[in-house]
Amino acid sequence: MINYLIRRTVYSLLVLLGVNLVTFFLFFSVNTPEDMARMQLGDRRVTADAVQQWKAARGYDKPLYFNTEAGGLGMLTDTVLFQSSARLVHFDLGKTNTGREIRYEVRNRIGPTVGVAAPVFIISIGLSIVLALGMVMFRNTALDAGGVVALVALMSISSLFFIIAGQWVFAVQMKVSPLSGYAPSSGIFKFLVLPVVVAVLAQLGPNSRLYRTIFLEELGKDHVRTARAKGLSEMTVLMRHVLRNSLIPIITSAGLLLPPLFAGSILIETFFAIPGLGMFTIDGINNQDFNIVRAMVFLGSFLYVVTYLLTDFAYAWSDPRVRLQ
Repeated sequence: MINYLIRRTVYSLLVLLGVNLVTFFLFFSVNTPEDMARMQLGDRRVTADAVQQWKAARGYDKPLYFNTEAGGLGMLTDTVLFQSSARLVHFDLGKTNTGREIRYEVRNRIGPTVGVAAPVFIISIGLSIVLALGMVMFRNTALDAGGVVALVALMSISSLFFIIAGQWVFAVQMKVSPLSGYAPSSGIFKFLVLPVVVAVLAQLGPNSRLYRTIFLEELGKDHVRTARAKGLSEMTVLMRHVLRNSLIPIITSAGLLLPPLFAGSILIETFFAIPGLGMFTIDGINNQDFNIVRAMVFLGSFLYVVTYLLTDFAYAWSDPRVRLQ
């Protein structure tokens, strides 16, 4: 088991390195430091000295990939790529183009993001499992067929539709929820209910249908037939045998859902004006702020890596066969 987890950790570090390199290459293939400087300085006729001072203040006055003027390892280390990447190892996310500490911004914005992501994750996974088990319990009936149709309908609707329809129905027509906004106080609940409900509805269709398929496949296995032959009730068979032996695919799907939620749902935070990490990412893209974009991509990638490592631990816990790999 130890060897298995070590291999997974090494793979994860290589993934982080690759994501960092690709992000750097893509961003600076579209934007040059000169373009970023002129955009921030706000004047097309700005002097070359002002541009150079802006670049020097932010560490963009060095070559991007290779410094041919430096000798030895300096050709690689005395570059924007290496020096900016080295800071990320210590989680030094740098500053925005306007001089704000990105780490400070992340600390302030992670609360609203978690306030939406945590209940969405817990409710969507739990409700999807309950619905899937209920449909399996009444499989091959009109209730099961109607549930499948409803789930396919939910899967066919864009999450953007849920957002706009939810705002129009509950905020504009019924006026039971604010249209958008955020209040970091005791009134926060009323601002988060509608975004959470909308996000759960968007996840309910694909998750429930996936879990139903997993449970139906598990029902046809020998250990389930053996449990029925022993006289166990259908509910006991579903909970003790089907659900337990379906944990690995459920853990995998939950692991895929978690990082995007906690890295910041861009659509939800944009339409509901929630000042979270998703909104911060959009601001960085609009302002061509490489430090913000890179920091958010790095944090998102790191969250993916940690999630998959935890998923591997969960695999080993739920299936002893994994420990022998």
